[in-house]
Amino acid sequence: MRVLGVLDLLNGRAVHARAGDRAHYRPVQVIAGARIEPGDAQAVARIYQDHYGLTELYAADLDAITGQPSQDRVVRDLAVLGDLWLDAGVSSIAQARRALTLGIAHVIVGLETLRSWDALRDICAGLGGDRVAFSLDLRDGKLLPNGAIADGGPAHSVATRAARAGASAILVIDLQKVGARTGLDLELIDQVRNAVPDVTLLAGGGVRRFDDVCRLAEVGCDGVLVATAIHDGTLDAPDVMAARALGRRPQPRATR
Repeated sequence: MRVLGVLDLLNGRAVHARAGDRAHYRPVQVIAGARIEPGDAQAVARIYQDHYGLTELYAADLDAITGQPSQDRVVRDLAVLGDLWLDAGVSSIAQARRALTLGIAHVIVGLETLRSWDALRDICAGLGGDRVAFSLDLRDGKLLPNGAIADGGPAHSVATRAARAGASAILVIDLQKVGARTGLDLELIDQVRNAVPDVTLLAGGGVRRFDDVCRLAEVGCDGVLVATAIHDGTLDAPDVMAARALGRRPQPRATR
């Protein structure tokens, strides 16, 4: 099981995301009892790396996602520390190529900001699908509004279209559950897994403890995004080590 340490970046600082209410995000100050300079993104990443053995990071550039200037310096610094998956509101091949110049490993294209399926196909063709992940952005189990992409169908149908466009990974992220410790929508994640059996599937939002990670493996997830459970100490270093040793349950191949 892949475990990615999450950093939400706002105004150059790492913030603690809660329930998608970005206006009230506050700088991270403590991780598992260790105090850091408020919002020091590098300090957060180094704790993930040094104390939890995490080699992969996920960063959401909330400035860029909301149309503000991107936080390039912070992103470059993080990319040096590990394989970085970056969601920075990318919706065109030009933006995707620019993101790669920051040294990141994977470009994340999010439902929240994508303009069209053609744009996703262009990004996957231009970069290679192995460098591109699609973020299935939800709020309380429902797709975030995007009339150009989501047509009112179920989440797993949107995931299928993203995979057909060339994305090699799907991230299922429920903003309402992020930082809220409310648990996982395993039924929805299972539906996505069955719809796209051949892509890498990661999930984030709602992870509370090691048991939740085990349940994600059972429904076929390849990896998990974690922040709050590490920050508050309910997912400790031995738990992370055990999570990385988990294998996902084999899924039946979907019929076409």
